[in-house]
Amino acid sequence: MGALTESTDPQTYWRVTKKRLKDEGNESVTNCNALKMKAADGKRRLTDVADTEQLLRIIQSIPSKKAEPFKMWLAAVGRERMEELLDPELIAERLVATYERKGYTKEWINQRLMAISARKELTDEWKSHGIDKSSEFAMLTDELTKAWSGMTTRQYKNHKGLKKESLRDNMSTTELVLNMLAETATKEIAHSENPEGFEENRKVASRGGRIAGNARKSIEEETGKPIITSQNATQLNHVVTQMVEASAKAVEEDDDK
Repeated sequence: MGALTESTDPQTYWRVTKKRLKDEGNESVTNCNALKMKAADGKRRLTDVADTEQLLRIIQSIPSKKAEPFKMWLAAVGRERMEELLDPELIAERLVATYERKGYTKEWINQRLMAISARKELTDEWKSHGIDKSSEFAMLTDELTKAWSGMTTRQYKNHKGLKKESLRDNMSTTELVLNMLAETATKEIAHSENPEGFEENRKVASRGGRIAGNARKSIEEETGKPIITSQNATQLNHVVTQMVEASAKAVEEDDDK
């Protein structure tokens, strides 16, 4: 409230907003919990907290110029989702555009799209063999990831300095390829052997991951360099940018000569 309204008394402004939302029949503020957080006086006091969805709904009810860009963005996203329902191909186009804006190369984007398809095929295969809990999907992914990279998903993220970011979005092209090989191999084995339940699928995931793990070790032996990098998307894209700029400079120097 203080940031978007510049109110001299944001706490009172928040209380008024809460009442208005409740009068409108909205449940966002009803579902907001209170946690003890450090206040301006240094003491820990119960403070209303909200998740992302609740915050975005609350912002819609703030009559402020600073809140307007958020409201316009939410309206634009809503329009895009409605368009995607009518034409699903737009989803892929917007995904490509998003990656391009983030600085990814076309080669990496193409590989990422293929990886998304491979992941979807694997999860569909798991579902057909009795896997239906999100926790089981996560544990199978951990098993597969550890088998080819030597790290669980969380360890892999820590290695790259990631928190909530997508691990795949922060992989190099080679890392993506090996991860996709692990997932594809797991899918093919599962399709061939029809494992049922978590434990059987876990063993198959480990075997599929080892196939990609052996490929990783072979590449490392041939090149003398590790495949798993601690670089994340920001660093990888910075390297790509430097290479492009260096190439452009070299071309300019040749032209001058």
